[in-house]
Amino acid sequence: MNFNVKGPFHFASSSSDDNNDNEVQLMANLEAIDAEQEAIIKQHANIHRGIDQYLNQQNNQVTHGGSIPGHIMINRDRESADCTLFNEYLSKNPRYKDQMFRRRFRMGRILFLRIVNDVEARDNYFVQRRDGLSRLGLSALQKITSVFRTLAYGLPADATDDYIKIGESTTIESLKRFCRAVVEVFIEQYLRSPNAKDVSRLLCIGKHRGFPGMLGSQDCMHWKWKNCPTA
Repeated sequence: MNFNVKGPFHFASSSSDDNNDNEVQLMANLEAIDAEQEAIIKQHANIHRGIDQYLNQQNNQVTHGGSIPGHIMINRDRESADCTLFNEYLSKNPRYKDQMFRRRFRMGRILFLRIVNDVEARDNYFVQRRDGLSRLGLSALQKITSVFRTLAYGLPADATDDYIKIGESTTIESLKRFCRAVVEVFIEQYLRSPNAKDVSRLLCIGKHRGFPGMLGSQDCMHWKWKNCPTA
């Protein structure tokens, strides 16, 4: 009798303790999940904050100011440089006369202007245009003068920037296109073997200078001439 009376009360107390333990464990699990979710949310917030800071820094930095991404734009006064170049060498009363022109360009004005005109007509890269802001770009005179200085003096590509106001990459491109255009324009007239008319003209020049029978010579080394005077 005593066992039967006490038994149910004992089992009821044990079941209540188990329920309490389960609730405690469930609450602990929920708190752990909440803490994990909160940590994930904070982590994502930090990531987005870092991305926003990086984008703001990129926007504040000047990385694209010219026609090529990453190149720094230099506000060159191209128009004034073109006028100065023309007035100093090619105007009616230039500052630098014929002797100085020939020294710096390795040829006379007439030949230089002929080359400029023919190259410009051959390759429209040398034709002066306006940019997106309607400002005049580099003229054929500026580009080809930079090429002549590079060839005549062996200057690096950026050496004429301070005077002609032309960038290094533009000088290199101008040099390549100029050489190609010169070959295409003048190959038939100058880059060929001498014809009968050329031979007659050269012989007359040699005779006039006291060397009859000489077609062409550089210290008498490049042309076999049995009557070449010797010491």
